[in-house]
Amino acid sequence: MYAQLWCLCLVAATAFAADQPVDDCVLTGGDKKSAAEQALLQRLAPLKTKKFEATIQEGDDSYKYTFVVCGRVNASTSPNAGLVQSKVGSTEVTVIGRIDDTHILNGTDWIMLFYKSGDKYDNHCDHEPRKAMIMISCNKNTLGDGFTIINEERNKSKDCFYLFEMDSSLACPAEESHLSVGSILLIVFAVILAVYIIGGFLYQRFVVGAKGIEQFPNITFWQEFGNLVADGCDFACRSRPRSSETAYRGVGDDQLGEEPEERDDHLLPM
Repeated sequence: MYAQLWCLCLVAATAFAADQPVDDCVLTGGDKKSAAEQALLQRLAPLKTKKFEATIQEGDDSYKYTFVVCGRVNASTSPNAGLVQSKVGSTEVTVIGRIDDTHILNGTDWIMLFYKSGDKYDNHCDHEPRKAMIMISCNKNTLGDGFTIINEERNKSKDCFYLFEMDSSLACPAEESHLSVGSILLIVFAVILAVYIIGGFLYQRFVVGAKGIEQFPNITFWQEFGNLVADGCDFACRSRPRSSETAYRGVGDDQLGEEPEERDDHLLPM
């Protein structure tokens, strides 16, 4: 008896759960879900439950399309409906697609969201369920805007669809950093150098009490280091000693020095 009661409760709970409307997009594909599709839904997370509307004139009638990103348009009248069509001035509502039958894919700068399992056509497309395709194009200037209907393809015997488009920065590719490894190292070095100079200056001035050039951190070390660098550069870069004598001197008259005047007065007779 207890086993039968347990089975009955389990069946009732399962049926109750099946009747409950979902609150988020449910991807198609059975038990295995695509990791790529789940990642795309995560990209659209800032748009979830946001509502967008578009109106189109067909002859004397106006139709309004209401689209919610992974959310229900109206939980009371249209369970799991993510995109609906309503005739202006009428209470008639047609479900174009439901969020519990979702497919999503993307390209370089666009994301395509599919809502399937809409209300069946009355006189078109062999009475198949309606389907919505929402093209989300890259636009860095808006989070989500420009929702419009492009076309309703219903002149086929199957695979009919509604095509919509909208703009969103979420469809834009991630911008890659243009900084190279060398640039990053230079920035880090510049930051460390600035911290060293400013911190050392403040320490020397307010803690040690140094004045003038003595406020520069480790001034004695840097002066000696500068001298060593200058000596090393002088030794390595000069092609000959700073003051060198000419190895060979000519014997021209212009190079002969004045001979000392000979004093031979002592040879003269007295």
